[in-house]
Amino acid sequence: MKNVFVMDHPLIQHKLSLIRDKNTGTKEFKELVREVSMLMAYEVTRNLPLEEIEIETPVCKTKAKVLAGRKLGIVPILRAGLGMVDGFLNLLPAAKVGHIGLYRDPETLEPVEYYCKLPTDIEERELIVVDPMLATGGSAKAAIKFIKDRGATNIKFVCLIAAPEGVEAVHREHPDVDIYAAAVDERLNDHAYIVPGLGDAGDRLFGTK
Repeated sequence: MKNVFVMDHPLIQHKLSLIRDKNTGTKEFKELVREVSMLMAYEVTRNLPLEEIEIETPVCKTKAKVLAGRKLGIVPILRAGLGMVDGFLNLLPAAKVGHIGLYRDPETLEPVEYYCKLPTDIEERELIVVDPMLATGGSAKAAIKFIKDRGATNIKFVCLIAAPEGVEAVHREHPDVDIYAAAVDERLNDHAYIVPGLGDAGDRLFGTK
């Protein structure tokens, strides 16, 4: 699939299997989501630009490479996206964090924004939108649109598990947004749950039903 990057690193796949397991409790689930998010951050940031500087080691002066100062932002879709933020911040501590909250209007079935707080300079930042699940794509499409409406032009979407239907929906409306996933599963069921999936990510992260 175009613009979809599936991360098949053995560590990611091993930890994802534990995340899927229904017997994995809330504490371990949170830790695993954070760990997988951190591992995924390596691949998501693969193309960050570098610049060369001069430093002095204990032995001599030398040229060395550092990040070229590109501004980054992490934007979790509430609430489940919160579980992925710390993993990214472990590697990208200077990134700003925004938040976006959506709900589906019961009559129109359209996503409605109920909360959005983003860095003031998002037009200058590469934004990484995170949500563990990309199911129908409704929330992801809406979140990306709301962020674009505020001036963002450089956006990536990162999830643990995607359904083909969600990938297609996001690409149909936002072909410029790359999607990164640890797995693309078989399909959605009649209740819009990803099969085989991992259940409800928010409930499993926060111990709710």
